[in-house]
Amino acid sequence: MAVSLTVLTGAGISTDSGIPDYRGPQGLWREDPDNELLVTYDYYVADPEIRRRSWLARQANPAWNAEPNVAHRALAARPDTWIVTQNVDRLHQRAGSPSNRVLELHGNMVEAVCIECGAGSTTQQALDRLAAGDPDPRCVGCGGILKTATVMFGQLLDESVLVQASAAARAAEVFVAIGTSLQVHPAAGLVDLAARAGARIVIVNAEPTPYDDLADEVIREPIGEAVPALLSRL
Repeated sequence: MAVSLTVLTGAGISTDSGIPDYRGPQGLWREDPDNELLVTYDYYVADPEIRRRSWLARQANPAWNAEPNVAHRALAARPDTWIVTQNVDRLHQRAGSPSNRVLELHGNMVEAVCIECGAGSTTQQALDRLAAGDPDPRCVGCGGILKTATVMFGQLLDESVLVQASAAARAAEVFVAIGTSLQVHPAAGLVDLAARAGARIVIVNAEPTPYDDLADEVIREPIGEAVPALLSRL
């Protein structure tokens, strides 16, 4: 009988799909720290130029053309797995993981929302307007500021998603953190929750994390090789 498995995934699981991570050696934040301003809520709301640059960055995001990789597909082959992801690229769902088993801690990039009236739309609709010459697409209903349905720096996580993620961490017999630096809370704190509940902790990441000493197993091999091999053992 398969063990009860909960997985926390970060940007590292999607790098093999051509999506750069954030804090790795070639990460977006290290490459240009100003990139962080484009996803910081207060700057985004206050400055139309930041919004223009942010939409342009969304438009150029390689995730639009990315395909799920072998690690995404290996996880999807275990549909009973809870996947708690820090990623916004929707590659887990596209690989076949059930949507009701994927908890998106940081939201997603495919939907958009008005910060004033709460109306939902799609990011593609905003990008179409951007391409047509509108540098700061606004809500068609109230004229308010639009943003993607991602959690920006300075915003709180969706409490209902965090509650589900915490429950999944506590229920796991094995908790695996894949491709995440485990530096961002409250996501990183899920490792503590799982460990206190008695889960075996496995960390799959190229670089050291603050939780390596807590882990029962730390795997440094490439994620595309490590994840299928690990799942075959569980």
